[in-house]
Amino acid sequence: MLNTIISLLKKSGVHAWEVANTKTQDWEFYFIRHELDQNRVKQVEHINVRVYQLIEDGKFMGSASAEIAPTATESEAQALIDDLAYRATLVKNLPYTLQPVTEAHQARREQAKVDVPRIARDFIETMTRLPETATEDVNSYEIFVNKITRRFITSAGIDVEETYPSGMIEVVVNARKGGHEIELYRIYRSGTCDAEGLKKDLSRTMQYGKDRLRTIPTPALGKADVLFTTSDACNIYEYFVKRTDAQMAYRKMSDWQIGTPIAEDIRGDRVTVTALRELENSSCNQAFDGEGAPIRDTVLLRDSVPQRYLGNRMFSFYLGLEDSFIPSNIAVEGGSHTEAELRNGRYLEVVEFSDFQVDEMTGDIFGEIRLAYWHDGDQVTPVSGGSLSGSMLDFVKEMYLSQETVQYNNLRIPALTLLKNVTVTGIQ
Repeated sequence: MLNTIISLLKKSGVHAWEVANTKTQDWEFYFIRHELDQNRVKQVEHINVRVYQLIEDGKFMGSASAEIAPTATESEAQALIDDLAYRATLVKNLPYTLQPVTEAHQARREQAKVDVPRIARDFIETMTRLPETATEDVNSYEIFVNKITRRFITSAGIDVEETYPSGMIEVVVNARKGGHEIELYRIYRSGTCDAEGLKKDLSRTMQYGKDRLRTIPTPALGKADVLFTTSDACNIYEYFVKRTDAQMAYRKMSDWQIGTPIAEDIRGDRVTVTALRELENSSCNQAFDGEGAPIRDTVLLRDSVPQRYLGNRMFSFYLGLEDSFIPSNIAVEGGSHTEAELRNGRYLEVVEFSDFQVDEMTGDIFGEIRLAYWHDGDQVTPVSGGSLSGSMLDFVKEMYLSQETVQYNNLRIPALTLLKNVTVTGIQ
């Protein structure tokens, strides 16, 4: 069907077209406790088509996209392409050039060897080695291991293909005490199985469940230092990435300027963010983005000074950006303090949120606390309830990052992030 679709697109008369063909070999396992409940293997193919049309003698350009089933007939595919060609004329964007063919597209890239059964076995064996107890254990888990083959073809002559692994595991952990029980949910994504990281985090999660059953209400702390030590910190660093997005810059949704510090009088650690082509064991190690642009190692911020914008082809063209792309992997450099140094003094360490958000436009943060630890000198007290709030516009002036880093799939960030003077509303 792919060749048929391409043939129909060449005859369609549209200004330009793109086809993304993704084939996935998927192994799935469903466990209750550690007993296999069911498993299956499936092959899935998706063919996504986008067409472009020039409107009003080239004054505008529109696009439309849809998925065409690999089982579609030729007449069904033709009808969908005709519909896309019409729908594209209803969208009026300023014209822009699409991704041209580069030397990177011409180079043949060796396909990754993906051993799906081995990756699945690694996940299963890791789960059987968890240090469970009579009161803290694994309720159930689901494992998904994919071998993904992705091909991208355009009317401009781009035709690239790559294969890479993608793994995911969803885990439910239970903790019990005196007739009370709590359930914690976790989801982990990676390229292959990060056995050490998975075991460490789930062991910590079981401890969180145990501590959640002995919490007291979060005190009304007013302004307090807050330490982020879990994957929720990713939301903080995604704020920096989004503020350097070409779309945000073009639409004036981000006021950050290239070469200008993001804040005045920065007293804490400065932030350096880099978009990476590859990050060890990431499920996003792709050579090209979703529009066919080659992905390169590129510094977005250096010492809290924006170095360049990156983003999709349309907004990158509008800003006059060369060699732009949509980032897939992100690395944030560690800061000036060790973990031990950041754990000194009085602070609130929040490890479980009901919800945690960082608004990419305003910088406002908000989180509802499910479990935190109030560190008051030598005393550590598990607390629950209440919320925290504040603004990244203030926090970027004084935030402290650990020298040590940790990876969450396609994000490598400081293991500890300390925000100063966060508003903590308790329930006392």
